[in-house]
Order: sequence, then structure tokens, then C-alpha cells
Amino acid sequence: MSVKQFEVGTIVEGKVTGIKPFGAFVALDENKQGLVHISEIAHGYVKDINDVLTVGEAVKVKVKSIDEESGKISLSIRDTLPAPEQTERRAPRTNRPSGGGNRSKSTEKVQGFNTLEDKLKDWLKQSNEIQADLNKRVRK
Repeated sequence: MSVKQFEVGTIVEGKVTGIKPFGAFVALDENKQGLVHISEIAHGYVKDINDVLTVGEAVKVKVKSIDEESGKISLSIRDTLPAPEQTERRAPRTNRPSGGGNRSKSTEKVQGFNTLEDKLKDWLKQSNEIQADLNKRVRK
């Protein structure tokens, strides 16, 4: 069977034939197989593909791309899965300054957010206080 049988965007069922650290090979029929890159296996981070897939497992895959010259087929399992519900992680926008204007950094401070520059000043101040305290002890 030729590569032309598979079209980009179609979802087909295949069987995992091999697992490598970078992805899984999936047989689409007796003659053609494609690669599911590790980033295309699940919606979340996948550290070890063996935790998610096993050789011989039947999977639904979406054809992402087909290289006509080499015949390589790029597949995605993630695209066949429902997207996870987004959990609200962002803080309410009420504390953020509105854009525009030339404001100094001191008026733009947002509660709960320190820049690295601010932290560095605090660390230097703490370090100087500790050093001064140590110097006093040494003089006694």
C-alpha cells in the first residue's frame, strides 16, 4: 500500500511496534509505519514513553505530516485525545498596572512580585548587616 492511502489530518488506528527514547513507531498497515514523537504522545509531559505505551498496544493516531520523498509519516496520539480542562492558575488582573505611560519602577510594583534587582538589593543589605554584626563580634 502506498503513502497516498494516508492523508494528513486523518485519524487511523495502528499498533505500537517499537519504543525509543524519542518516540514510538506505530504500524498503520502491513507495509507502512509512522513515528509518534514523544511530544505528541500526551497533553502533559512524558518522561518515559514506556510509562504510557507498550509494544503491541492498539492506538488511535492522527497523521500530522507525510514526507513524499522519504515516505516518513509523522503521527500524533495527543491530537486524538480530548484536551484537558484548563485550570485557572493566573492571579486576578486587578493588581496589575495598566499599560502605557512612562512610570518609574517604584510606582509599578505589584504586590507579591519582586524583580531580581529588588531581591539582589535585599540580599546585599542582609549580607552587609551580617558582615557588620560579625565585625562587631570580632572587635569585642
